[in-house]
Amino acid sequence: MTTTGRQCGDCTLCCKVMAIEELAKPANTWCPHCEPGRGCRTYRSRPAECRSFSCVWLANELLEEHWKPSRSKLVLTTSEDGLEVRCDPGFPDAWRKEPFRNELREWAISGETLDMTVVVIAGQRMTLLTPDREFDLGIVGPDERIVRELEDGKVVSVTVAKASDLER
Repeated sequence: MTTTGRQCGDCTLCCKVMAIEELAKPANTWCPHCEPGRGCRTYRSRPAECRSFSCVWLANELLEEHWKPSRSKLVLTTSEDGLEVRCDPGFPDAWRKEPFRNELREWAISGETLDMTVVVIAGQRMTLLTPDREFDLGIVGPDERIVRELEDGKVVSVTVAKASDLER
């Protein structure tokens, strides 16, 4: 049980959409230890990554029940600079359906004033959401970073750059 009192219950979507480095499990494939809809067969000895993971729905009691990943087909996670919305690969457009689309837009509006991003990850493709636009970033590799160009606090352009190029 989490601090919110919520439990995963029948939800195992994180076991599908998240990569697990220790198991060499790529994102968007079922973990070999998962029984979809039931849970982890090796729960007591699961990797540290799994032990420390908690989706935003579990951690934030302000999110309503429709955000539960098994219902929404979306796993919300945080990153250093914002919110990541990871889509079940079988439902890559789940984020475009209401009420999700409108709520994500509202979060993008709030995020813009706080310099926080909302990124949708569907398969290997990423989309940066802003209050006014959706920036299709294509496939963003682990060694790449999203670079936003701002004018008057609003995102006007987005590019993807190698992390090593940004360090120079």
